[in-house]
Amino acid sequence: MTNWLKIDKLENFNEGEPVFHDFRYETAAIVRVGDDVFAFEDRCTHDDGPLADGIIDVLNCEVHCPRHGARFNFCTGEVLSMPAVTDVPTYATKIEAGEVYIQPPDES
Repeated sequence: MTNWLKIDKLENFNEGEPVFHDFRYETAAIVRVGDDVFAFEDRCTHDDGPLADGIIDVLNCEVHCPRHGARFNFCTGEVLSMPAVTDVPTYATKIEAGEVYIQPPDES
């Protein structure tokens, strides 16, 4: 069975402005793109710095790390440019009745 965590109403999300949710060992950045939301771990895989403090390009689903310029597709987690070489983890999201939900990581 999949556990879903309710975050907030979709109407409270501004497009391209991340909303953060802290889990036990990591932080998720949740970004609205139109009527959808995507969530990724707020940690650059290059040097562990905060990722969502960088430029968020909703048109191309890209986030640019503010430290060294690594780029990631925040919709898929795919690394797009150096110096990062490892994808960023993503989280499943869904919207039901105007509410945003995220699937938490396995923290066992």
